[in-house]
Amino acid sequence: MSEAPAGEEVDPKLLEVLVCPQSRAPLRYDRDKRELVSVTARLAYPVRDGVAILIADEARELAPDE
Repeated sequence: MSEAPAGEEVDPKLLEVLVCPQSRAPLRYDRDKRELVSVTARLAYPVRDGVAILIADEARELAPDE
């Protein structure tokens, strides 16, 4: 398992309040891919320099097996 570089971690308290902008469902942090994942919306939002980019145009669609 790879560790995220300093500044790439997401504060656990922030994860408690962040929701997907499309579905309003909770997000989970994928440390290896550095993404916030919305299972409900089937989207993964990037985290860059420790900042969650919660913009639908920046998100990638999840593959069927994700």
